[in-house]
Amino acid sequence: MKLTVKDKDFLERLKRLLDEKDLRICLKEDGLKRFVLRQNYGDKVEKAFGMTRQGVRWRFHHLFEI
Repeated sequence: MKLTVKDKDFLERLKRLLDEKDLRICLKEDGLKRFVLRQNYGDKVEKAFGMTRQGVRWRFHHLFEI
């Protein structure tokens, strides 16, 4: 998959929030293995990404589908 500029910006912001412990990623195994974004509530996350919580979740799942 080829990353767009928006995808690269999203990954940079995601890394910063993960380093600051404002977000975390878990591997969920319920028949299927998938990454789940945790702690994605609140204004800080929405402001950091410049999109709604659902937008953040959509882009995360778009990039990290296994």
